Amino acid sequence: MGSKDHSFDVVSEVDMQELDNAVTQVKKEIAQRFDFKDSMASVDLNKGEKKITLKADNEYKLKTVVDMLQLKCTKRNVSLKALEFGKVETGRVGGSVNQVVTVQSGIPADKAKEIVKAIKDAKMKVQASIQSDQVRVQSLKIDDLQTAIALLRSKDFGLDLQFMNFR
Repeated sequence: MGSKDHSFDVVSEVDMQELDNAVTQVKKEIAQRFDFKDSMASVDLNKGEKKITLKADNEYKLKTVVDMLQLKCTKRNVSLKALEFGKVETGRVGGSVNQVVTVQSGIPADKAKEIVKAIKDAKMKVQASIQSDQVRVQSLKIDDLQTAIALLRSKDFGLDLQFMNFR
C-alpha cells in the first residue's frame, strides 16, 4: 500500500470526567432521598484503578443505587457497556452489601480478535490489525473504511466502540 492509505482506529474509551460527574450526582441523590436517610449507602470512584465501589444496607437499596448510577451515566453519555458489574458481596455489618463496578477501558485482546475476525469474515478491502488495546483499520478507499465502520456498528461486541483518527 502506498501513501494514499486511509485508516481509523477502533477504540473503547470512557470519559472519566463524565463518569466522575455521574458518581457525584448519585452521591447527592443518596444524601437527599428520604428512603436513604440514616442509610450507609455510598458510591465511590477510584479513577486510578477505574473502579466504582457501591455500598448499601441491603440488596434492595444496592439495586436502587445501581439504577441511579446507570441513569446518571446514561444522561451523561457514559455507555453502560463500559461498566462491568461484579458480584454482590455481603459485608459483615448487619447484612450490608457491596459491589465493585469495573470501568472497561481499552479493547481486551479477545474482543480485538473478534473485531479483526468480523472484518476478515466480511471479506472487505480493508486490513485490520491489533495495536495494544485498540484496532487499526486501513484501506486504499475511504468508502471501504465507512463500510467497515457500518459493519462494526451493526455488531455487538459487548463494548462501547468509538472510531477515531479517521484519515
